[in-house]
Amino acid sequence: MNSHETLLYGNSFPVEGKTFKNAGYVSRQVKTLLQKMKFSKEVVRRAAIVTYEAEINICSYAERGKIDLKITPERIIIEAKDEGQGIGDIEMAMKEGFSTATEKILRMGFGAGLGLSNIKHFSDSFQITSVVGKGTHLKMTIRTQPPAMKSPP
Repeated sequence: MNSHETLLYGNSFPVEGKTFKNAGYVSRQVKTLLQKMKFSKEVVRRAAIVTYEAEINICSYAERGKIDLKITPERIIIEAKDEGQGIGDIEMAMKEGFSTATEKILRMGFGAGLGLSNIKHFSDSFQITSVVGKGTHLKMTIRTQPPAMKSPP
């Protein structure tokens, strides 16, 4: 977030890892909040998708994590930070269909290997860092307005 931006809302949501009992809770909170703030349906949808995918990754692979949400008039910034196994090969993990899900996760209907690629697709900007044995940090940004058209010279 830039120093000149006005923060409309900020919050941090804990996410319990290694369980799906509360999976989807944070993404529902984010969706409801953005709807109440009257953001466009497309912005709400994209923010809910990236939040959900990040949340499911924490539930699937980490011991614990949190999702930070910052909303300005210009953009929505969602950061997911976890303490978990980390990602050894980010390039491979970004490929659609690549998954390290356990049989248990697959039986529950998760782990199709689309999470990170969906996050990248539905974000205007996406950054990922990870340290094996420590955890992963995702930062997703969604513009609240379409980019301004440039005038011809």
